[in-house]
Amino acid sequence: MLPLYVTSGEPAGIGPDICLSLADRVDERPLVVLADIHLLKKRAELLQKEIELFEYQGQLESAAQGQLYVEHIPLNTEVVLGQLNAENSAYVLEQLRRSADYAMSGKSVGVATAPVQKSIINEAGIHFSGHTEYYQEFAGVDRVVMMLATKTLRVALVTTHLALRDVPDAITPERLHQVIDILIHDLKTKFKIDHPNILVCGLNPHAGENGYLGMEEIEVINPVLESYRAQGINMSLSLPADTLFTPENLKDADAVLAMYHDQGLPVLKSQGFGEAINITLGLPFIRTSVDHGTALSLAGTGLAKSSSLHVAVDLALQLARQ
Repeated sequence: MLPLYVTSGEPAGIGPDICLSLADRVDERPLVVLADIHLLKKRAELLQKEIELFEYQGQLESAAQGQLYVEHIPLNTEVVLGQLNAENSAYVLEQLRRSADYAMSGKSVGVATAPVQKSIINEAGIHFSGHTEYYQEFAGVDRVVMMLATKTLRVALVTTHLALRDVPDAITPERLHQVIDILIHDLKTKFKIDHPNILVCGLNPHAGENGYLGMEEIEVINPVLESYRAQGINMSLSLPADTLFTPENLKDADAVLAMYHDQGLPVLKSQGFGEAINITLGLPFIRTSVDHGTALSLAGTGLAKSSSLHVAVDLALQLARQ
C-alpha cells in the first residue's frame, strides 16, 4: 500500500515535535516522515516520548501505536532549538523535493507538510516564496490555488503571497478564469461536490460600491463571474467581504473565493485556528498542510499543538480514499 509522506519542516521549530505525535495514530495507510531520524530521536527524548522510530528503506508494514516510519535525510548542521540556521535550508528543501518526486512518480498518495520558515531559506540565497509555489513549479502546472479549510468553511485565494500594493494588477481575467476553473474542478473531483455553490469577495470595500470605491469589480471581476453564471455554475457576483462571512450567507456555501491572502484567511483562522488546514488545488497529487508557522519559541517545550497536522493527515487520507 502506498504511503502518505509527511515533511517535518524547519528543524529548529515545532515541525519535528508535531510529527512525533503521529506515532499516536494507527491508520489504514502507512505514514512516512521525512526528517533526520537522529533529530527526531533527540526531540522525542527531550519531550519524554517513548516512540520506536523505524528507518524506512522501501518496505512498509502497518505501524502500531507508538511507532513511526522515518525516511532519513541528514541535517547539514546541528540544530539549536528555536534558532534558525541558513545552513539547514537545503535540508528543508530536500524534504519538499522528495515528497513531490514520490507523489509525481506514483510512489506515494501525496504529502502533508509541517511548517517551514521562508525567510531563512531566502537568507541562504535560495528564492523561495512558499510550499504552494514550490510544488507548482515542481509539477510544472501553470496555476495552483491555495485553499484553507475548517470543518465548516473553505476559503480559496485568487492571489497568495503578494504585497498588497501589487494585488489589483494581479487580478486579471486570465488569472480569475484559471483559479475558478481549478476551484470548480477540484471541488467536484476531490471533494465530490457535484454542484458547488461559490461565493466571491469583491476586491474593494463594499465591492466597489458601484464604482465609487474602485472599478475592478465592474471592469474585471464581475464580467468573469457572469460568464460562469451563464454556464449554470452556482456562483455569486462580487460581494462585500465585510458582510459575506456571516452565518446566514455562508450556510449554503461550499467555498468562498477571496481576492487576496488577508481578506479571507483571518476570518477562517479566527473560526478554527489549530484545526484549519491548507490544501493546494490544481496539483496532480494530494497536498495538505498545517495552518500555522514554525513557532520557534515552542520547539521542544511540549506546548505545541499538533491538531492541525492531524487534520491535514486526515484529509489527505480521505482524499486518497476517494
